[in-house]
Amino acid sequence: MKYALLIYSQTTPEEYADTVAAMRQAAAASTTATGPWVDYTRALRDAGVFAGAEQLTHDETATSFRVQNGDRVITDGPFMETKEHLLGFYLVDVDDLDAALDWARRMPMNPGQTIEVRAALSGLPWQRVLTE
Repeated sequence: MKYALLIYSQTTPEEYADTVAAMRQAAAASTTATGPWVDYTRALRDAGVFAGAEQLTHDETATSFRVQNGDRVITDGPFMETKEHLLGFYLVDVDDLDAALDWARRMPMNPGQTIEVRAALSGLPWQRVLTE
């Protein structure tokens, strides 16, 4: 079963930009990827449970698409005002919630971060397109 490990943080756009810049600088300075996030990703891969991952831009850069009064409306900014921002996710394919929680516990975390674990739905009609 697939689970999303959603990574939320309370960082400001500036703090997040600094973090991403430092990550890129470290990557440019070395031919070998290192660090706690790299180690975590390798552990997921080596265990055969890695099903995907992405790091996202800060919510400040989001564009939202809504239907209001039957019209499709595009607005700048995230869907909801919140202190915590979705910064990325891992998708793991494991046996059950306990296994997903175990991988969430192993994830490197910084102060102010929250990891939310959600099961992915399966057996839906649109998913059949992926195996046609």
